Amino acid sequence: MRRLELSFSRIEACLGKLGEEQVWARGGENENAIGNLVLHLAGNVRQWIVAGVGGAPDTRERDGEFSAHGGSSIPELTERLRGIVGEAAAVIGAVTRERLAERVVIQKYDVSILEAIYHVVEHFSLHTGQIIFATKMMTGSDMGFYAHLRSSGTDDRLLSSVNRRALD
Repeated sequence: MRRLELSFSRIEACLGKLGEEQVWARGGENENAIGNLVLHLAGNVRQWIVAGVGGAPDTRERDGEFSAHGGSSIPELTERLRGIVGEAAAVIGAVTRERLAERVVIQKYDVSILEAIYHVVEHFSLHTGQIIFATKMMTGSDMGFYAHLRSSGTDDRLLSSVNRRALD
């Protein structure tokens, strides 16, 4: 659950740095815009977790996720994905240990509940990376997701001093 929520927060940060035109920009017809990826993630998470694991009706229209060339604003995309991630987190949070080995059929794949959850987290992470990359390319900005891991100037000088002593 936390991994999906963290990835969602990163997608939300990306959407916050982009304009509508950028969100729907494609380099060619065989490429997906960020907007398409957001629609695709919402559809995939809903189909696999909310419907497949949680038992809700499967209402996914996968082809529409990729054929869209707009039609959803950045706030609409953000809220749609936020809602689906919230629903999925609730479903995953309710899965008992006993259910993890239970078999379900999703998109014609016979998988365990555990496999379905892993699939969604991996799939979500993959497309989150694509969205982050595209955002960096379009904006030229550092998203700052790992700023907390950077050393401060003092730490850098200390590290340099330690490294010099090790080389002496």
